[in-house]
Amino acid sequence: MNKIYPDAAAALSGLTFDGMTVMAGGFGLCGIPENLIAALRDSGAKNMTAISNNAGVDDFGLGLLLQTRQIRKMISSYVGENATFERQYLNGELELEFNPQGTMAERIRAGGAGIPGFYTKTGVGTLIGEGKEHKDFNGETYILETGLVADLSLVKAWKADTEGNLIYRKTAGNFNPMMATAGKVTVVEVEEVVEAGELDSNAIHTPGIYVDRIIVGSHEKRIEKRTTRAA
Repeated sequence: MNKIYPDAAAALSGLTFDGMTVMAGGFGLCGIPENLIAALRDSGAKNMTAISNNAGVDDFGLGLLLQTRQIRKMISSYVGENATFERQYLNGELELEFNPQGTMAERIRAGGAGIPGFYTKTGVGTLIGEGKEHKDFNGETYILETGLVADLSLVKAWKADTEGNLIYRKTAGNFNPMMATAGKVTVVEVEEVVEAGELDSNAIHTPGIYVDRIIVGSHEKRIEKRTTRAA
């Protein structure tokens, strides 16, 4: 089966629909599937639930989908760099489910592993734990968190082979590997595709069995928040 598609729009063809749940990997503006996010915006799908560590910035990353009001709910850890997000949330136009960062990563990993829920101490005694099942283990209290899965996972990797085996580089290793396993369909953008067998099998992070479609994209590599020192 050919997994290589000519561009992001072709790779998302037939996969998007109103009310879908989508995961988008990366950390801040680093290691994000920026071309696939732009194509998802252009698809016109609405009322989406987006699972991502953060919400991009106003004109980049998932911020593009917030600008067009295509996202109904965010499941995130950090959203502090996006004024559009802030405005929509405070106006009651956007639903938000906050997660401690480690808990969110484990919820995605659990979803990809077919684990429906797990107990963690993180959040006990805080707003995070309200309304969740509590249980004691060895004299300590834990709360139940559920695994996360998505209709579509959008993933950024460094290199792929034609079978869909992936290698991540640096920040792209945040959230992308577990999201690749937690999507009913996983679409990946990479910087380079090589022939099957060319990757060192010991270096592969995500086996191709999890990957459905691949594109090669150019990437802007923005800086999320530039801080400089006076000369």
